[in-house]
Amino acid sequence: KILLADDDESDRLLFTDAFKDLKINAKIETVNDGVELIDYLVKNQKSLPEFIFLDLNMPRKDGKECLNEIRNLLKMREIIIAIYSTSASEKDIEETFVLGANVYIQKPSDYKLLMLSLETVVSHANVYKDPPFKLENFILKV
Repeated sequence: KILLADDDESDRLLFTDAFKDLKINAKIETVNDGVELIDYLVKNQKSLPEFIFLDLNMPRKDGKECLNEIRNLLKMREIIIAIYSTSASEKDIEETFVLGANVYIQKPSDYKLLMLSLETVVSHANVYKDPPFKLENFILKV
């Protein structure tokens, strides 16, 4: 089960299309912003996603606020959180690493790179789930 939190409708559509094209056997769900993300997680505690792809720049509640809330909830600490953002800011990268994200993906501008990025993260989940975590391995490079 994979959940994407992103306020950009076209990004949500590309994301779901990429998983369909990859033929990865996963249930893909999306929410429009951080408030919807937290509401979704609280309401679905018995069926939490394995992965959350989290945009940083969203209205109402941004990705860093969501990341902080999720990592402070004991039951949700095991979820793999991939930051999925257009930002390449070192500050954003370092802050999300410190807050407990597992991997940082800069949104690819090319559909094939998007597919490769998503496939890499999902197929190598164990790399991102288990410590030791290192900043050098935090940024996904494809």
